[in-house]
Amino acid sequence: MKVLLVDDDPAILEVLRAYLQGAGFSVLEAQDGEEALLLFPQADLVVLDLMLPKVDGWRVAEAIRGERPELPILMLTARGEEEERVRGLELGADDYVVKPFSPKEVVARIKALLRRAGLKEELTYGPLRLLPRKREACLAGEPLPLSRLEFDLLLTLAQHPGMVFSRERLLEKVWGPDFPGVDRVVDVHIAGLRKKLGDDPDNPRFIETVRGVGYRFKEANAPFP
Repeated sequence: MKVLLVDDDPAILEVLRAYLQGAGFSVLEAQDGEEALLLFPQADLVVLDLMLPKVDGWRVAEAIRGERPELPILMLTARGEEEERVRGLELGADDYVVKPFSPKEVVARIKALLRRAGLKEELTYGPLRLLPRKREACLAGEPLPLSRLEFDLLLTLAQHPGMVFSRERLLEKVWGPDFPGVDRVVDVHIAGLRKKLGDDPDNPRFIETVRGVGYRFKEANAPFP
């Protein structure tokens, strides 16, 4: 697997290159946004700093999402403010690490993103069809207008029919371990998902409430082969 490192700090490139090559990855490097735009078509994953010369990381992320929406992006930023992380995620970054960071953590997050990127092309649950790579969902042949978080939440549940997820576990998997959220966030997004799925909470086809615990995707909806 080929990882593109994009950062204008040679020391960061050197450290990450060593750790990634030690983990068995091939490495491409860019020290500015223009180089990144030339190299990302060759990559299986991009580690992207936001504060870059020539072309900033925001514009690089937009270009990647426009041409290769399936390409995983791990965002690096020296800014710890929530709004910066949110903006990056809304632009299509799949995960983020705030500087200073542990190189081992970066490698672990890269491996996790590549595992997720290896999802099946299509999953079918009765009238519900999920396309993980394209991040699309259809119900009875009609596209479902899901937000990024709604899609991730639905996919997390649907990949494990019958498994009960606590609200805390869903927050960790969908919003991330550092998200300062509360259980109510999950409930609000589940309610939105049910509305778009036409799911009656009292007699759901897809998402069941397990009182006092959390939610699960109905086991009867095991994916069709």
